This record gives sequence, structure tokens and C-alpha cells, in this order.
Amino acid sequence: MREEIEEAYEIDFPGLLFMDGLDSAIIGVSHVRDVPVVTYSAEKILENLVEQGMGIHEAREFMSFNIEGAFMGEHTPVIVDDLF
Repeated sequence: MREEIEEAYEIDFPGLLFMDGLDSAIIGVSHVRDVPVVTYSAEKILENLVEQGMGIHEAREFMSFNIEGAFMGEHTPVIVDDLF
């Protein structure tokens, strides 16, 4: 999906940001204050981190501090809380 998003937005929004190593967790694009941002699934992020060798508790802590808490400007990706 990353390639399709890059292709669709590269001309008008070349600053679109992606999370390294988490392409499998991309679920689409959202618009925050009329700015497109890549949207990720929290469940898929955790699954990806566990597949990389983290335990579930370590993955949740890592996601909380290092991913959800990161701000990278107006194109900061959005994470959808789908952990129910």
C-alpha cells in the first residue's frame, strides 16, 4: 500500500511521512486539518513488533513511548486504536 500512497500524493504532498519497518501496518490515509497523513493500525503495529522478536508487553511499551509519542510535524502519521 505504501507505493500506492506515495504515487498518489508525491506531487502535492512530497513531505508525507512513513514509519520505518511498519509498512504492513498501513491502513490508508487520513486528513488532519486538510493535510494528508499516513494512517496505521495499532493492532498491526503490535503484531509487527512481536514478529520482530518483542514480547507483547515490550511491544506495547515500545509503541507507547517511541511510536505514539513521536511528533514529526504536520505530516506525523496517525495511529488508529483498533485493539478491541
